[in-house]
Amino acid sequence: MHKFDNLQIIQLLMTAAGWTVALSAVAFIGGALLGLAFTVLRVAPSRALNRVAAGYISFVQSIPLLMLLFLVFFGLPLLGVSVSPWTAASASLIIFTSAFLAEIWRGSVQAVPPGQWDAGRAVGLRFMQIMLLIIVPQAVRLSLPPTVGFSVQVVKGTALTSIIGFVELTKAGVALNNATFRPFFVFFVVCLIYFALCFPLSAAARYFEKRLRSK
Repeated sequence: MHKFDNLQIIQLLMTAAGWTVALSAVAFIGGALLGLAFTVLRVAPSRALNRVAAGYISFVQSIPLLMLLFLVFFGLPLLGVSVSPWTAASASLIIFTSAFLAEIWRGSVQAVPPGQWDAGRAVGLRFMQIMLLIIVPQAVRLSLPPTVGFSVQVVKGTALTSIIGFVELTKAGVALNNATFRPFFVFFVVCLIYFALCFPLSAAARYFEKRLRSK
């Protein structure tokens, strides 16, 4: 058993929390970019593109994140592609995030009244012009609450990456508990840090939802 005082334990967990935040940011930004592409495909006039995007979204949403992590971390090396825990964690979470954000944003785009599309076509705008100039500004307002709310799931989802050896907050908590045999203190601090990360995002989602309802 190693001797760590309370301050040392908190400092080590805060360092690990930094990796949790970094991984969450990479997952959300990368997932947003990929999800945006699939959102466009999902609402494009082409049925073939619709089906490709719908198939991707359905496939990813039907797979547990843990299985996706295993598939990337253990599966790619069998194909000759070596991946580190960071790379596997980032790639898996980006794929996971993109599918859910694409579906959230598809719903927001389709919630815009069809008359807006007709108005755009009436003045001679093309599909992407209608999307960028008319639909997206309205869809952003509708999608903001669920998008911010889903970011909480991304942060909590990083805990699963400890299974493949990535040292984030949960992994660090387990390691410190094994070294100190102080489960209550260690995991209580871990819970407090997760709360500090997730509660502001949940509060922001509720705030945006109330603003949306008031308009």
